Amino acid sequence: MLCFASLAILLLGHLFQVQVGEHTALAAAAAKEDNMSFVLPAHRGEILDSNGQVLVGTVPTYSVYVDPALIRADQVDADAAQIAAVLKMSESQVVQVLSEPNQYAFLADHVSQTVKDQLSLLPVNGLILTEEDEPVYEPSAVPGESFAANLLGFVNADGQGQYGVEGYYNSLLTGKAGEASEIKDSQGYAIYLNQAHNVPAQDGDNLELGLSSQVQYWAEQAIAEAVTKDSAQSGEILVMNTHTGAIQAWADYPSYDATDYASAPIGDFADQSVDGLYQPGSVMKTVTFAGGLQDGAITPGYTFDEQQTVVDGVLIHDWDDQSHGQVTMQKVLDMSLNNGAMKVMNLEGTNAFYTNMLGFGIGAPTGVDLAGEANQQMASQSKLSMLDYSEMSFGQSVVVTPVEMLAAENAIANGGVWVEPHAVDAIIDPTTGTTTPVVPTTRQVISSATASTLTTMMTHVVDDSDGEGFDARIPGWSGEVAGKTGTAQEPINGKMTGSVTSFVGFLPASDPQFTMMVVINEPQVPAADDFGSLLAAPVWRQMAEQMIDYYHLTP
Repeated sequence: MLCFASLAILLLGHLFQVQVGEHTALAAAAAKEDNMSFVLPAHRGEILDSNGQVLVGTVPTYSVYVDPALIRADQVDADAAQIAAVLKMSESQVVQVLSEPNQYAFLADHVSQTVKDQLSLLPVNGLILTEEDEPVYEPSAVPGESFAANLLGFVNADGQGQYGVEGYYNSLLTGKAGEASEIKDSQGYAIYLNQAHNVPAQDGDNLELGLSSQVQYWAEQAIAEAVTKDSAQSGEILVMNTHTGAIQAWADYPSYDATDYASAPIGDFADQSVDGLYQPGSVMKTVTFAGGLQDGAITPGYTFDEQQTVVDGVLIHDWDDQSHGQVTMQKVLDMSLNNGAMKVMNLEGTNAFYTNMLGFGIGAPTGVDLAGEANQQMASQSKLSMLDYSEMSFGQSVVVTPVEMLAAENAIANGGVWVEPHAVDAIIDPTTGTTTPVVPTTRQVISSATASTLTTMMTHVVDDSDGEGFDARIPGWSGEVAGKTGTAQEPINGKMTGSVTSFVGFLPASDPQFTMMVVINEPQVPAADDFGSLLAAPVWRQMAEQMIDYYHLTP
């Protein structure tokens, strides 16, 4: 009796230890043995243009897994042969996977719907297929490229958005994956889904852009033709809604095919419009004039003796290497005279000039909603010489990106109000259909009266007989095309032998509907032709004429 009592006490003590003391650890081990958790993927959101047309959609593909515990040993070879035939894999490779001790073994990914259907018909236990999204990009009018590739970016093999909209909004587009748990019996067979541990997936949001597919189509064609004709290194055309800041077109050349991004040179992924720092040249003169007009330092009719000038031992000359004598400030802007821009800066004063540049966003990121925006701050005033101020007045010794310069010029068109450029107009919840508009930041940088005066001056740049913007003239639109040319020297191997030509403008001047910038980098043309007025302005005009018809604009 004592012996049996001792055994009973020992047994009860062990039961207590197992059921109470080791409950948590043993329960976890049992769950690990009997529960199989797997991810419920979220569907990636779509990207739409301003008319709701899908720019980036998805098609379903599948990853194939297997639970080897559900396959009998005597069925491994036969099952492997059937699976290998459908997946076009070697039988030995499949046998190796089916023989693994794991409960969740990988077989293949990016399997099509057709292959998935074939697998579903196989009399094989333990196959698990999980759905994934594969992005679909539209082709560009330019051979070898996809539509709006630099603006949109792409999704890599890991499902992560890279560059452009895809990179910036990756977390919203991706959504949140869910999780499901499957319970197995003592023989390893699935018996039911543990609903208590199921977390449904949340699909990614859809994004509606301000992009006009038609304008984008024209822009891609136009910049590709211009870069090719001028044997240039690259080029960009950017179009934004003057009042809202919405990007209507964003074309880079050369670009790449997002559907085959793995084969593209990595340099093509870079978007010159947001990370291409350059000296903008004479388009900056409009910002300089805005400060001078706002402070009352000049008027369009202000007259002075325009001469080539030496500053800190350096001769500041005009594009034609001439002094022009008595000229008005309108003539300075018309002919894009460097010494005239320097005169505006001197009349305004260096402090006010510097403050005005900051107000227009020069040296600061725009906040555009695209991945990888670069910027270079202006040097502090304590480090600037008079030569620096002089060169900054006509767009040298200062570095910007094309989108930064576009936003600055757009402030003039928008009645003196700087507006944040943005690609996405609205975020759409795919479950509820709720639309959340994107509200850009704005700020008043000059008065509407100053903006109106400068706008009129910019129309003269196009219409006047000596205006450098002559190649942007559009018949029937006299007084309504406001623009400015730009030609800047760029350093190559330490020497100022490169060039960037550009033209920026807006239309109609009386009520601007769009602001557009054309940039052509490193054109290989004769020196006599290497000017924004001859290379970029005609491309701007070509685009503007098409947009006038498309938007049904009247002068």
